Amino acid sequence: MNFAPAYILERFFYRLYRFLYHWYVKSAKIYSDLVLNVLGRIDYYLAWKITLRYLFQPLYKDYSLLGYVLGFGFRIMRLLGAGIFYFLFFAVVFLLYLVWIFFIPYAVYRILT
Repeated sequence: MNFAPAYILERFFYRLYRFLYHWYVKSAKIYSDLVLNVLGRIDYYLAWKITLRYLFQPLYKDYSLLGYVLGFGFRIMRLLGAGIFYFLFFAVVFLLYLVWIFFIPYAVYRILT
């Protein structure tokens, strides 16, 4: 009996499975690690969590009314700016990931049509 066609068919589906696993599962892990590392580096400069924690503290330990008002105002502006930046960053990262996810189905569709 000749098992070559069955072996070739089995290898084809195995390689297809491994390719799709690598393209979707492994790349998602690598991409999420990259995004989290970049977010960690960005948060070093924007310090969103720390700014939120000290939102109602006076600016530069100036315990006068002006220190409280300026501290609150500057920190609110910093939180809003960082929030907008994070939103835009997540939007771009998400769109890039969607392009990555739909590249294979789109390529197969273009080949078949």
